[in-house]
Amino acid sequence: MASGAPTWAQLRQQARQLESQTEVLFQIYSQYSSASNIPPKPTEAEQSTESQINDLFEQRESIITSLTRLLESETQPSALKSSHLSRHRETLQNHRADLTRLRSQLSTARDRANLLSSVRSDISAYRAANTDPAAAEADYMLDERARLDNSNNMADRVLAQAYAVNESFGMQREQLESVRRRITGVVGQVPGINGLMARIGTKKRRDGIILGSFMAFCCLMFLYFL
Repeated sequence: MASGAPTWAQLRQQARQLESQTEVLFQIYSQYSSASNIPPKPTEAEQSTESQINDLFEQRESIITSLTRLLESETQPSALKSSHLSRHRETLQNHRADLTRLRSQLSTARDRANLLSSVRSDISAYRAANTDPAAAEADYMLDERARLDNSNNMADRVLAQAYAVNESFGMQREQLESVRRRITGVVGQVPGINGLMARIGTKKRRDGIILGSFMAFCCLMFLYFL
């Protein structure tokens, strides 16, 4: 090993320190999504915290690469060192997943806050445009009534379609039953068709008896010569 190159212990100590710093930044970053008043766009502090976390990821990745080279350079790699290296890799992978999860939570919280802010603005604008409370209340009730009527109309259309499909199924069942009755009547009117069907059934039963007897004979012969 060249002089001045960091040792295994020094690299591991740096890795643990960077992992601790990452967890501290995670605690700070998670507070942005739980704030009572989330700004509509990411603040400089939020962006700076995320940038620092990504920088720590790159530093930890570099240290893991150095640890891997040191371990591969040994004639007989230590199982304990391999375990430590695997733990550092796994921790880095988990932290990357945590950052993705926290970023998603923050984005969802910001979208929800923006939606609520937009609704409040619409309500304020509506109230400002309708200075008469009684008229505003009446308009609101009319709007709600219109939405309920639309919902009822949609439900009626769905029920009508369901009844139509059920009626269609009933007509199809009647048609199939009529076809079956006609086929039965035609078969009954054709001379000799019933006797032919009976002979076919008798032949099938006879073939089944012959095949069963042959299989029983083969089993008995097999047991006899066993």
